[in-house]
Amino acid sequence: MFIYLSKKIAIPNNTVLKCVSWNKDQGFIACGGEDGMLKVLKLETYTDDAKMKGLAAPSNLSMNQTLEGHSGAVQVVTWNEQYQKLTTSDQNGLIIVWMLYKGSWYEEMINNRNKSVVRSMSWNADGLKICIVYEDGAVIVGSVDGNRIWGKELKGTQLAHVAWSPDSKILLFGMANGEIHIYDNQGNFIMKMTMSSLANVTGALSIAGIHWYTGTEGYLEPDCPCLAVCFTNGHCQVLRHESDDSPVIIETGMWHVASIQWNQCGSVLAIAGSLRNSGAEKDLNVVQFYAPFGEHLRTLKVPGKQMTAVSWEGGGLRIGLAVDSYIYFANIRPDYKWGYCCNTVVYAYTRPDRLEYSVVFWDTKNNEKFVKYVKSLMSITTCGDYCILATKADDTHPQEDTEAEAGSAMYVLVLCNSIGTPQDSKYIDVDPLYVTMTKTHVITASKEVFYVWQYRVAKKLTALEINQVTKTRKEGRER
Repeated sequence: MFIYLSKKIAIPNNTVLKCVSWNKDQGFIACGGEDGMLKVLKLETYTDDAKMKGLAAPSNLSMNQTLEGHSGAVQVVTWNEQYQKLTTSDQNGLIIVWMLYKGSWYEEMINNRNKSVVRSMSWNADGLKICIVYEDGAVIVGSVDGNRIWGKELKGTQLAHVAWSPDSKILLFGMANGEIHIYDNQGNFIMKMTMSSLANVTGALSIAGIHWYTGTEGYLEPDCPCLAVCFTNGHCQVLRHESDDSPVIIETGMWHVASIQWNQCGSVLAIAGSLRNSGAEKDLNVVQFYAPFGEHLRTLKVPGKQMTAVSWEGGGLRIGLAVDSYIYFANIRPDYKWGYCCNTVVYAYTRPDRLEYSVVFWDTKNNEKFVKYVKSLMSITTCGDYCILATKADDTHPQEDTEAEAGSAMYVLVLCNSIGTPQDSKYIDVDPLYVTMTKTHVITASKEVFYVWQYRVAKKLTALEINQVTKTRKEGRER
């Protein structure tokens, strides 16, 4: 994964930004800040010049609209992508719902409780309900057409965050003291969430962000962690579900976290905030990128004094960052799983309706596609007429002829031809972080060990040739 800063947009009058949110479907970017400043922007990419296409192309603004209506600092902006609505609120508790009409944004509804400030707002996955939490413990759930569905006063609590579960059956309320309470979608208390990452942490805690990936584009693998909870002190945990008792613990090393967000397919978690910069006068703004199982992927350093928010573009190839009175954009080049063999492009992607990876063998000469479904795919490597699919071993279905060798093995190398038919496979206990292959051998390596496999390809041989081949191969097949 490679990440680099690509663009910077200055907000007029040096107005400091508090929040930014990128509409995943239509590409609008909402940003709010001090003195009631609220803007909706949209990047336009030039594609006239053939040489300047793709991520590196310069982009101007195809929309730059200032939305008038707030007087206090705009603190929360959230999109309802299904119904093309924008919901915003400011430090005075005023909530405005905006709608798109003939290419511009207009005020549709206003709500002001006049009692407390809105700390967080969240639309559920299908865009039919919004949950609004106020600092004084008030919760309101409303419908997309502006009707109030239910309200509740959580006495004696200060609310700071809210998140819906992907199926809209559960609401998570983040408290100002760092606790997370689980409620059902009718407002009935279920339980407090256990925070394993904070077992040995002392001192006051506050939550920087709660983000639950909805699963709309499938998961990296079955039982993949998708609920991220991060605290301002840099402690983070990623859970498979709200009552997961063995979450993935991430120690970011950051002294302050401002904002977190999953990308569009739940494969990368961005954590934005600051690091103590030893020997320097000011702290360093960074965005840390993690895989769902806690692997650190990248650190992006960002100029400026204070970063307040991060938001992903819908395609997962850019992020927007609110820093001081600027929006910074960074381009992201992911590590794709793909290869090329025998006029065939082999590539993998996840689908929401399947737990396995879809591996496509696309014959570019005849324009034919063959799809193979592979669980827990780690990498694709190609050479000559064949490809190797490296996967995690599936304990439940060991292959009949290799049950003995599969006993202790944790990974499988599957040799396929250019239409995805398995030709041979090998169970190994070496973590295949790196894989390469020649026309006769597969070489894979973990961080400590190399493994070499001289693979066999079935072809028509005489009995004498088979005898000779097996004699020579037995010695050097595996090392």
